[in-house]
Amino acid sequence: MKQPLQDRLNQIPEKILTPEFLQGQGLGNEIGFWIFDYAPEEELKVREYLGFLTGFLQKKHNHLNVASINLLEIMRDYLAERKFLDKACQMQQQKGGQALLKALAGPMHMDKFAPYIMQRTNAAERDIILIHGVGSVWPVLRAHNLLNKLHALLGHKPVVLFYPGEYNGQSLTLFNRIPSNNYYRAFSLVP
Repeated sequence: MKQPLQDRLNQIPEKILTPEFLQGQGLGNEIGFWIFDYAPEEELKVREYLGFLTGFLQKKHNHLNVASINLLEIMRDYLAERKFLDKACQMQQQKGGQALLKALAGPMHMDKFAPYIMQRTNAAERDIILIHGVGSVWPVLRAHNLLNKLHALLGHKPVVLFYPGEYNGQSLTLFNRIPSNNYYRAFSLVP
């Protein structure tokens, strides 16, 4: 059984400020990808905490270059820059969600979207990358696909994915209901 959410959140700064974390090393010198999973109903508390955490890091550890990536915002910007956002909204209203998912499969493919995230956030230049908003972009974007592509682009750069669901070290279950493909390259940030 996991600790209460606030206790787990309070452990994050201690974990992400260690030399091992900042050097992008996981357990056994694996990649530095970490997942902080939480109950989906705690989403608003986690969002509030992320605001606190980024402010804390900017004030108390301003030598660190941190990217806080909201996937919904970056997806909106990505589609808007490609002149597809308004079309996507109209398509969803007129033809429904399945038609929209099919239409977005090409533009939102990770071979296109992940490099956009890298460029837009200067991720390669950052010391820590915090990714959140996974639940807001599902089913257009799947967390395991994003992490797989970012691993190829970031290597050992430390990344924390805030995940509204469960990660058991082998697979992700979004909203504690929707199983994903196995993903076993990341570690639990705070078990």
